[in-house]
Amino acid sequence: MDVLVVAIAVAAALGVGASVGFLLHAKFAGVRAEADRVKVEALLEDARRDADAMRREAEIEAKELTLRLRQEIEEQLEDRRAELARVEERATTRDQQIEVKDADLTRREQGIADREAHARTLQDELKHAREEAVRELERVAGMTQAQASEQILHQTEEEVRHDMARLVRRVEDEAKQESDRRVRNVVSTAIGRLAASHAAATTVSMVELPGDDMKGRIIGREGRNIRALEMITGCDVIIDDTPGMVALSGFDGVRREIARLTVEKLIADGRIHPARIEELYYQAKAEIEEKIVQAGEQASFEANVPGLHPELLKVLGRLNYRTSYGQNVLRHSLECAHLASMMAAEIGANQKVARRAALLHDIGKAVTHEVEGSHAIISGQLSKKHGESAEVVHAVEAHHNDVEPQTVEAVLVQAADAISAARPGARGESAEKYVKRLESLEAIAMAKKGVEKCFAMQAGRDLRVLVKPEEIDDDAATLLVREIAKEIEESLEYPGQIKVTVIRESRATEIAK
Repeated sequence: MDVLVVAIAVAAALGVGASVGFLLHAKFAGVRAEADRVKVEALLEDARRDADAMRREAEIEAKELTLRLRQEIEEQLEDRRAELARVEERATTRDQQIEVKDADLTRREQGIADREAHARTLQDELKHAREEAVRELERVAGMTQAQASEQILHQTEEEVRHDMARLVRRVEDEAKQESDRRVRNVVSTAIGRLAASHAAATTVSMVELPGDDMKGRIIGREGRNIRALEMITGCDVIIDDTPGMVALSGFDGVRREIARLTVEKLIADGRIHPARIEELYYQAKAEIEEKIVQAGEQASFEANVPGLHPELLKVLGRLNYRTSYGQNVLRHSLECAHLASMMAAEIGANQKVARRAALLHDIGKAVTHEVEGSHAIISGQLSKKHGESAEVVHAVEAHHNDVEPQTVEAVLVQAADAISAARPGARGESAEKYVKRLESLEAIAMAKKGVEKCFAMQAGRDLRVLVKPEEIDDDAATLLVREIAKEIEESLEYPGQIKVTVIRESRATEIAK
């Protein structure tokens, strides 16, 4: 660094001298070349002396600067050496501390290893002692550990089962009391507001004749008239000894009504032959189809369900000629619509959806002879096909639990259907079906273990089951009544509801002598 500074100073001095000499020489060269040469040389000499002086001054300054810088660097080095010495001292101290801690950790690890070995020894001794105790307990108890565990589990299972039955019974009692109170209020209010008439329909229509001679004319020569009538109407024409009456029998109510109207027109016209029968049949059919549409529109108006598709109105009107257990299905649907609407208003549900779904819930019964499947599913498909909302379709499909009900309105349609069907006088059934249903109810109950006797009461709407008290306790009775009710729901078809009651009676008897 010193040499560099000196070199810079010398170069600067030489440069200055050379520049001055060049300028002087150039200035006077052309004018006084010979005369002024001495002066120029003198000036050059002065310039050299000045340059030498400047160079020496620069060298002196450079040396002084070099000394100062060297002194500063040596001071910094001294400080660094002192700092390094302090760091080395601290590092030495830290190493000594680490060595002490390492030795302490080594001692601790050795102690832990000793304690682990001791713990393993104690565990082995405890295991041997436990095995010995188990063998001694097995010897004293006379059973193995597996047998004892099984017995304990069995006892625990019995205790849990009894506790569960008691809890179920208590919860059911509380829920039943509250639900019965609320249901009575809602149902009684809805039923009280609705006064519906019930007319039991049959599968036979009677036509009054003006005289018994008309029977022969209906039969015709060699029975051609009655054969033509039965073939075109699809109904059986029964002519017996009943005076002044002809019976028309058929399962399809629409066909039977067309046949009745056809016979009445034939009687009024007086001309009875196959061609006239066919002509009057199509007239009667057109009139009945018009009445069907009118019945559907009237039902929609009475139920306050506007905007039904024309095809749905036709299917709905056909229900006027369809019966279920003797109950007119269209009247039943109207009643369900009113009941569902009133119950929805009582509990704050959607009245429009409940009313609409209740009116349409049985329309599948009008086409069950044409389409296979449950009438509830068919009703839902027809409703969906003709633009009904998803809520209405779901409530229609779920009214017989073919689909699990997911909305309050679906449950209300179920309740309205059950109430309308269970009204006294609303439905009827043949004596043979009635007796068979009672026998099936009693058979289901008698098949259960611990049942002594059972009685179907109140036309099969109440089943009383008497159990053996030594085999069935109170908790088991609660579970038994649920099993019987569940099996009845799954295996039988019946209108309304069936109440199942399990009776357990304990008696203590002593003879006084």
